[in-house]
Amino acid sequence: MYVCGPTVYDYAHIGNARPAVVFDLLYRLLSRLYPKVIYARNVTDIDDKIIAKASEEGNKVSEISSRYYKAYQKDMKLLHVLEPSLEPRATVHIPEMIKMIQELIERKYAYEVEGHVLFDVPSFASYGSLSGRKREEMKSGARVEVASYKKDPSDFVLWKPSHENQAKWDSPWGFGRPGWHIECSAMIRAHFGEDVDIHGGGQDLIFPHHENEMAQSICSHQAQIPCARFWLHNGFVRISEKKMSKSLGNVIFLRDMIQEYSAETVRLALLSAHYRSPLDWNTDLLRQSRENLNRFYEFLQGLENIPVSEEKRTNAYLYSCNPKRNKEKNSSYHDLDDFLEALEDDLNVSSALSVMHRIVRKANLSNSKQEKISCKIQLLQCADLMGILQLRPHEWFHSSTQDTPISSEEIEDLIEQRKNARLQKDFQMADQIRDRLSEIGVILKDGSEKTEWRRSSTY
Repeated sequence: MYVCGPTVYDYAHIGNARPAVVFDLLYRLLSRLYPKVIYARNVTDIDDKIIAKASEEGNKVSEISSRYYKAYQKDMKLLHVLEPSLEPRATVHIPEMIKMIQELIERKYAYEVEGHVLFDVPSFASYGSLSGRKREEMKSGARVEVASYKKDPSDFVLWKPSHENQAKWDSPWGFGRPGWHIECSAMIRAHFGEDVDIHGGGQDLIFPHHENEMAQSICSHQAQIPCARFWLHNGFVRISEKKMSKSLGNVIFLRDMIQEYSAETVRLALLSAHYRSPLDWNTDLLRQSRENLNRFYEFLQGLENIPVSEEKRTNAYLYSCNPKRNKEKNSSYHDLDDFLEALEDDLNVSSALSVMHRIVRKANLSNSKQEKISCKIQLLQCADLMGILQLRPHEWFHSSTQDTPISSEEIEDLIEQRKNARLQKDFQMADQIRDRLSEIGVILKDGSEKTEWRRSSTY
């Protein structure tokens, strides 16, 4: 699996984090189903945006890319994103890019002009098949760069000259640097051969990046092999129903969200909508994600006196993740089987989370210690695949010293109002009070005689 990673010229924002988390989940799932999974997430460390940032700060391109690459790695670690098998960097693969460009020129799919090398789009009849766009309908200037030296407006750059103070490498066409699209094709060939099973990235990469990548890869391969068998793209993150972008000034940096809501809350929020659908980013989404985590951690806190050995967890998990698993033989872990089937169904996270809540409800209703242990094992295994519940309950509930802006007396008064509303069957009012308390970090637990409460310091 090869996924387009960050262009390291600034701190990661929520939009950057979504593909990282989505494909991390897929990587975790595939690793349970197959004996060996190689996952590459590239790093674009040479780009016009990086050059502009370096010029603005008066620094070297390498200093800018190194700074933000380290920041990206730190943010991903906080989000429990596993390290990929490979993290190929563009600047390390310049020779491979030059070789591929030479092959494209030799096969008449590319041409040199004014120090540039461009891919000749009309020479590839299938261009547009990935994005579903017809070349004659593509508007110049709308994600298609206009330049006088192009034979066709849709032709795209494989190599371009660098100015005196810009990063540059020697090539048969003079000193310059690669275009953006060629790097992924060259790095896939360098590490995987001519193709990969899965190629992923954000929806915004379908055109022109992945369209161009597929075209140049097919044309450079003697057997005309596509560079990927399956293409997966995650949807946009939207703010107030608008795509998040710097041009609109609505960018939310990941590090700020983690500091405000906690890393696990942000991770679960990023996974809450189906990966191919747009994700509306708002406080309600974050509060709901935090509340879900509170419930799971509260359940685990209640069972801390029932230890589960690592060996038991691992054995149960490996058995249940066997593609030939048999629910009748493994009836103790059928909820975990359902969880896995949900994720195997095109990463249906919503259904998977429903199974996790079902496990908690089953344990709470059971008087069997053995069943509670089974439920705890299954919940932890589900959580390991989701990349959540990686803290101990007391760490989760005491991860911050921030207090809720409400006194104990006010909380007790609201609980009494909720009790009266329920007695009067005004369940809408009761739910509104509970939601209000949840929003300010107060967790309720209804008992047979009274409602207990506690503050969540993750607020």
